[in-house]
Amino acid sequence: MPPLCPRCGRPQPSGILCPSCVGWQAEIDGIRSPFRFDGVMRQAIHQLKYRNLRALAQPLGGLLQDYLLTNPVPGEVMVPVPLHQKRLKERGYNQSRLLARELGKLINLPVADDCLTRQRHASPQARASTVDERRSNVESAFTCRDHRLRDKQVLLIDDVSTSGATLDACAMALKAAGATTVWGLVLAREI
Repeated sequence: MPPLCPRCGRPQPSGILCPSCVGWQAEIDGIRSPFRFDGVMRQAIHQLKYRNLRALAQPLGGLLQDYLLTNPVPGEVMVPVPLHQKRLKERGYNQSRLLARELGKLINLPVADDCLTRQRHASPQARASTVDERRSNVESAFTCRDHRLRDKQVLLIDDVSTSGATLDACAMALKAAGATTVWGLVLAREI
């Protein structure tokens, strides 16, 4: 594994903050991903997310487990990135929740999937073209229902990270509710 930017997890030859992260006042402690968002992994995620192939969550969860065995990330409880109720109703399920549940079974970590909520509907991040657009699109979009994650190390689970804006917005809400650390773990990362 090449040296990574300690925050966003993108390959970074020096292993120090990459140019994108230097000026980013992020709440997320770091983002890690075993794969790039291309090829077979892109197809698998699209099948899980848009084609209702929920059975893919099990092998994909296994890939996350394999990654964590060699690249441990702090976490006492997993939280999937929530969908807004409107999108959940359209799709019928949250792919991040499926991934978190499968990974939770494999690594024996609890999943708190009803604490973090998406309070504001936003257009899909895939439609935002710049990092600034992505960040403003999810600003104040998430909140925690309660403080049960107070003093906990949270492992935030999602399928894909592009700019890190969604994970960071979630981390902001989780830390406001008392989480001590929030690390993002995603299947694939756009590089």
